[in-house]
Amino acid sequence: MKVKVISRNPDDYLRETKKDIHKMPRNYDPSLHPFEAPREYVQALNATKLERVFAKPFLGCLDGHRDGVSCFSKHPLSLSSLISGGYDGQICVWNLSTRTNLRSFYGHEGFVHGIACFPSGESFISVGNDKTIKFWKNEAPAFGEEEEPFHTILSRTVLMGISHHRNESLFATCGEVCQIWDETRNEPLKTLKWGVDSLHAVAFNKVERSLLASCASDRSIILYDQREAKPLRKVIMTMRPNKLAWNPMEAFTFTVANEDYNLYTFDTRRLQNPVKIHKGHVSAVTDVDYSPTGQEIVSGSYDKTIRIYSVFKNFSRDVYHTKRMQHITCIGWSLDNKYIFSGSDEMNIRMWKAKAAEKLGALRPREKMAFRQNETLKEKYSAHPQVRRIAQHRHVPRKIFNDQRKLTAIREKEVKKELNRRKHSKPGKHKHIPEKKKVVIS
Repeated sequence: MKVKVISRNPDDYLRETKKDIHKMPRNYDPSLHPFEAPREYVQALNATKLERVFAKPFLGCLDGHRDGVSCFSKHPLSLSSLISGGYDGQICVWNLSTRTNLRSFYGHEGFVHGIACFPSGESFISVGNDKTIKFWKNEAPAFGEEEEPFHTILSRTVLMGISHHRNESLFATCGEVCQIWDETRNEPLKTLKWGVDSLHAVAFNKVERSLLASCASDRSIILYDQREAKPLRKVIMTMRPNKLAWNPMEAFTFTVANEDYNLYTFDTRRLQNPVKIHKGHVSAVTDVDYSPTGQEIVSGSYDKTIRIYSVFKNFSRDVYHTKRMQHITCIGWSLDNKYIFSGSDEMNIRMWKAKAAEKLGALRPREKMAFRQNETLKEKYSAHPQVRRIAQHRHVPRKIFNDQRKLTAIREKEVKKELNRRKHSKPGKHKHIPEKKKVVIS
């Protein structure tokens, strides 16, 4: 004889603690939940609104410079260290977790044009207007000792930038020519020149580590290979490139900050035209940096704003600004992908959140689950007009808002003029030229 017994597992309905919520049995059959989609839409809309309510990206500023900040360098091993240089030759070492100035000294006469840390993190190099390359210890000198470099190299020309190899004892400087140096030698290992007046930015590739690129004063980008005796390629643009950053995850991708208010992402395998044009700024873009994931870029501009872009999109996902922040001279993304640093010419370094509405600090498992669910819903309904409008809306200063309207009107006028020219001419006389092909001259 068979006896049917109702058996239940206590783990399915008992709480672990008194403070925990009651477990409720649920049937996920779609036919039993006809209002699931409208309910999810309302949740996505509320999550988007709450994201804009809690969007407070500014964290704090680092005071200590007596003149504008010209450059800074992130520590390769420590997330809490930052080294910055100023217009007056001052070099500052910062502790970001306590927002304090650990060391401050004058290392150069005139501008500090570049700072680069050794891969070991024990020392750093600075170049300035006084034609010197100086090597400094990361540790502060003992009590009573003066701040002095442990090694100094005198260059023949003014050096405008520096970039260190990711794991070898090599670094590159740029000025009248691009030179590759070894930390243990006083003379450059190699001098690479391609008939230009001066170079003002240089950057080593972080993946294909023998490659480097520089921005020149004749509106060109020059690619080098340290294994070759001559430069590899040269791309001449319509306007001058200011800074260049390589994608840390893709060896063939780099982004250029340009004078024509845009950023251009190039693929080294096809340099005839850029892969993406990132728009939004209303003045010259002065600096650019990639996130450690290689999925986003951050840019600083002369229009006193910071913009964050996805590498796959033309327009920024966020814009940061404050009333007191002036022209931005340098920008950087922290190595833990959580913070952004900006230096400007009113003597301040500012710290920002990479995601404006992100909650800092430790999160409970239930909070993490709620945030993940909200992100999923926002992504699912991101194309809905109401959700998209709220997610993309940003308040910007009146001058930037008016300049954006002006630039939009100019672009529309140019498009209409070109359309009319093709419309009232013989077929084939005026061919349509895509915007990407107008950027590169040769």
